[in-house]
Amino acid sequence: MPSSPISRRALLAAPLAALSCGPPKAAGFPGYCFVANQQGHSVSVVDLYRRFRTIARILLDGAPSEVLSHSARRKVYALLPDSGAVCEIDATTVAVSRRARMGNQALAMQFSPTGEALWVLYRDPAALVELPLETFRPGRRIRLGAPPDALDLTSPPPDCADRRAAILSRQQRTITIASLDHAQVERVIPAGAEPALVRFRKDGRHILVGNASERSLGIFETASGKTVVRLPLPLAPRHFAIDSTGGQLFISGDGMDAVVIVFPYTTEIWQTVLAGRAPGAMMTLEKSPGSFLLVANPETNSLTVLDLNTQKLVAVVQVGQGPCQILLTPAKQPDARYVLVVNRQSGDLAVIRNYALNSPQLGSYPWRKSAPLFTMIPVGESPVNATVLPLA
Repeated sequence: MPSSPISRRALLAAPLAALSCGPPKAAGFPGYCFVANQQGHSVSVVDLYRRFRTIARILLDGAPSEVLSHSARRKVYALLPDSGAVCEIDATTVAVSRRARMGNQALAMQFSPTGEALWVLYRDPAALVELPLETFRPGRRIRLGAPPDALDLTSPPPDCADRRAAILSRQQRTITIASLDHAQVERVIPAGAEPALVRFRKDGRHILVGNASERSLGIFETASGKTVVRLPLPLAPRHFAIDSTGGQLFISGDGMDAVVIVFPYTTEIWQTVLAGRAPGAMMTLEKSPGSFLLVANPETNSLTVLDLNTQKLVAVVQVGQGPCQILLTPAKQPDARYVLVVNRQSGDLAVIRNYALNSPQLGSYPWRKSAPLFTMIPVGESPVNATVLPLA
């Protein structure tokens, strides 16, 4: 039986039909990404809405190590460790608006659980200092008995009723628990030979401590300081990531090309999964229809994507040299959501579309194990940290 002839109209319509099945057009994210450039002594401002490029560079009088954004105030805060200063950057004027200094050597900072202040951790002098955002003048000070190395604060209410800080000291091998409401130390907990990481469980009732030399995860009661359990690990913990529910803790570190998954509420190790060469920083990407664990691999300049439902490899994305941080734009529209990867050695920001990690084609076949980059944006010399500030 002879085949039916193909009309000219059908031939012209075929490419259009194929295009309609492709990825949706990218929508910009209404906001900026602020990137701390350590060697460049600056904070770069990246437009994520219209241009997807660096639109400004704010020079600072020191090397920033960390930036935090406050969407309600439309401000960004940069920490300068060597001078002990905190700089406030106005997102409207794209300039430093205020500066505060409360010590000589700063290590870390976090927003208070209410979001009304910053708590800044100082090594010299050893203290945790409150910086109210309204006045931007030093507030309460919690003096510490040992030089600190790391900090974590409890979650905002109602997730956690008691507002506390956990301060790690490698020199003294301790975890100091302090009350933020009363601005005083409550107790000091022995943490083992080489405490490297500290995090509160989401409800604030337990403290999770990664010990590098002992290759263990210590879990302690916050209220009493008692040891709940010490879980042996197949690696020396260097990075923590926790999902939005607080029910899964992900640990990466030295000695194994894998990530350990722990259930903090039942205090047990679930399993260990391969996650590329020398896994580093991590974050979870939780969305419909699937949720993923994103793992930076600095030695291979890549991002490993694992399916959290199956714990299997979904994709590997080449992102730039020395990826050191992963963050996500908080957008309600999936097409305007992006994964951002800070690349320290190559001095750029890799941008990956949310759609690229949600495609049903990824992982369907053995030869389809890669996802495309949306773009790569130069940001400055030795970027080490970034934050996203929504403007709508």
